Amino acid sequence: MTIRFISDLHLEESRPDITDAFLAFLKDKAMNIDALYILGDFFEAWIGDDEKTPLQETVAAALRDVNASGTDIYLMHGNRDFLIGQDYCDRCRATLLDDPTVVDLYGTPYLLMHGDSLCTADVEYQKFRANMRNPQWQQMILQRPLEDRKQMARQLREISMAKNQGKEEFIMDVTLEEVVRELESHGVQQMIHGHTHRPAEHDLTANGAPAKRIVLGDWHENVWWLDVEPEQAPTLHKHPL
Repeated sequence: MTIRFISDLHLEESRPDITDAFLAFLKDKAMNIDALYILGDFFEAWIGDDEKTPLQETVAAALRDVNASGTDIYLMHGNRDFLIGQDYCDRCRATLLDDPTVVDLYGTPYLLMHGDSLCTADVEYQKFRANMRNPQWQQMILQRPLEDRKQMARQLREISMAKNQGKEEFIMDVTLEEVVRELESHGVQQMIHGHTHRPAEHDLTANGAPAKRIVLGDWHENVWWLDVEPEQAPTLHKHPL
């Protein structure tokens, strides 16, 4: 009995090594397990379910095979792929999760998040995030021609990279007070998230008791995943791409 978590693969055509590693991971680590959770930034960019690139369709077919083996698949939006919709999830046979979501993992409740909403010191980004997650804005964007959306995605990526280069490291990490606030507002002691690309396990206090925050790793240089199994402590794993 195993539940596995991954995030921040940032799949894109220019990094076939990551795609190959992911497809191998699915065959070796995702078949016949209880569930696979993908906590955001699965793709480097997403401009609508109607794009249907070879990469997107290859990934969807591979996830269908995983689901056919008996593994439940769950997908959460990240800050790069928040426009993934129900149509693509159906093609993957995945369930789209809200961010945040509390799930029961073998008797223990965990708060699952992508993690970008925890970075409250980055005030400018949080304003941008609020605009991007507005359903009316998303509907307006998805009605634009595909080529317009491709150009917009390139521009947003360039702007994001330029702005992040000038930010101090602490601004792009989570704010501890926000972590505690989320744990306490949901009444749980365990959190799993990605986004920061800083894989680690952090002990803290929430709800007047010991708590833990587990950060998933990105797949830029290594394959990272988290295993949760009954009556065992969760374990982070990695191996080189």
